[in-house]
Amino acid sequence: MRRLKTPLVVAVAALSLGVTACSSEKSTDTTAADSVADTCGITAEGATGDLLVPDTLAQGTVDVTFSTNSGDIPVTLDADKAPCTTSIIAHLAENGYYDNTTCHRITTQGIYVLQCGDPTGTGTGGPGFRFADEYPVTEAESAGTNLYKAGTIAMANAGPDTNGSQFFLNYQDSQLPPAYTLFGTIKPEGMETLKTITDRGAQGGLFDGPPAEPVTIDSATVKR
Repeated sequence: MRRLKTPLVVAVAALSLGVTACSSEKSTDTTAADSVADTCGITAEGATGDLLVPDTLAQGTVDVTFSTNSGDIPVTLDADKAPCTTSIIAHLAENGYYDNTTCHRITTQGIYVLQCGDPTGTGTGGPGFRFADEYPVTEAESAGTNLYKAGTIAMANAGPDTNGSQFFLNYQDSQLPPAYTLFGTIKPEGMETLKTITDRGAQGGLFDGPPAEPVTIDSATVKR
């Protein structure tokens, strides 16, 4: 495992389907992860020490199972369409980044998502770096097409090229512009778990907020 070393940068704040990035600084260390960092536009942000950056980019598909307190959510990540996102999310999962984290947001009107991946559980956290957008954000022909269908997974962000560790699971079709990287699909048993979670709604009966019953990712396992 290679890690990208970074200096201290100011912490981030929440916005929309992701986190708002502060000014960032790119690592100058010459490690085996540098080529991935360059390819994926990785820049350091809000962290000290080493960053969990993969040495190489994945190919084909990668299976990840998020084991939650409400059941397993197995997903298949697509490295052919989103090699950087797939590689980074799988690498974070393999290194225990998602263990004992909460899914902090559920939305039940307009868009239908469960948002996870923030180690702070507040919507403001991230892995200490951000990276560039991939499909469909980079495809001009995707404009005007609803791609965020039930069973898809996309990256939360706070604007162009601000991906971190947070992602959202679409449990129904969500009407969104092509501004969020799509990088995988949820397996049928995962959709069943999502139904259990989403049937409970959000706290206080609101249409957007923390799940009515806390949702914790106990562990994440990766099969390549």
